[in-house]
Amino acid sequence: MTLPDFSFEKSISKKGYGIVAGVDEVGRGSFAGPVVAGCVAFRQNPNSDNQPPNNIRINDSKKLNSKQRELASFWIKRNAFCYGIGWASVTQINKLGIKKASEIAFRRAIKNCNRRIDYLLIDAFYIPYIKGLRRKNQKPIIKGDTKSVSIAAASIVAKVYRDKLMDNLSNRPKYKKYAWDKNKGYGTLSHRKAIIKYGTTSLHRKKFVETFLSGLALD
Repeated sequence: MTLPDFSFEKSISKKGYGIVAGVDEVGRGSFAGPVVAGCVAFRQNPNSDNQPPNNIRINDSKKLNSKQRELASFWIKRNAFCYGIGWASVTQINKLGIKKASEIAFRRAIKNCNRRIDYLLIDAFYIPYIKGLRRKNQKPIIKGDTKSVSIAAASIVAKVYRDKLMDNLSNRPKYKKYAWDKNKGYGTLSHRKAIIKYGTTSLHRKKFVETFLSGLALD
C-alpha cells in the first residue's frame, strides 16, 4: 500500500517557503452536524522526515479504523509544529451552503493553528479570503489526503474531533434515536428511517434532508 509522504511539502520548502501546512475537512456529506476542518504543519527538519513509529499510520482518515485514527491523532498533536481545528455550524450550512460553510471551517482551522503559515496544501480546491495565503500560496491536490502527510494528518485530527462531537450529541435524549454515535450524522439507512419516523432536528441540514425526502416522493 502506498502511503502519503512529504514529497509535496519538501518540494514547496525548496522553493523558499517556510511553514507548509495541510488542510482537509470532514463531514461534508453528512445529513446532520457541523462540517469540521483540520490544519496541520510539521517541521521541515532535514535530519528527520517526522516519521511516526510503526504502530502509527498517517493516511486518509477514511482508510483508518477508529482506533488507528485515535492513535494517529494523539501522535500528530504531540509531534506537529502546529495544528488547528475549525468548524461551521449547521445554521451556517443551511444559510450559506456547504461550500461556503466548509471555507469558513478551513479559515477557522488555519487561524486556530496560532502560527504563521506560509503555504497551504489542500485536498482538491483553493480556499478564498485567507490573509497572506492567496492562490499563489496554495496548492490543491486531487485526493491529497492519500498523497500528502500534512493533508492526511489534517483529515485525521478533524475526523477524530467531529466523531467525538457526534458521539456526545448522540447521548442527549432528543438526539439518541438518530444513533449519531454510530452513523456520525451520515445518511445511513437507519438514520434515514429515523428521519422519516421522527422528523428532523435543528442539527439536521435542511437541503440534504429535503433532497433525500424529495427522492422518496418520486419513488
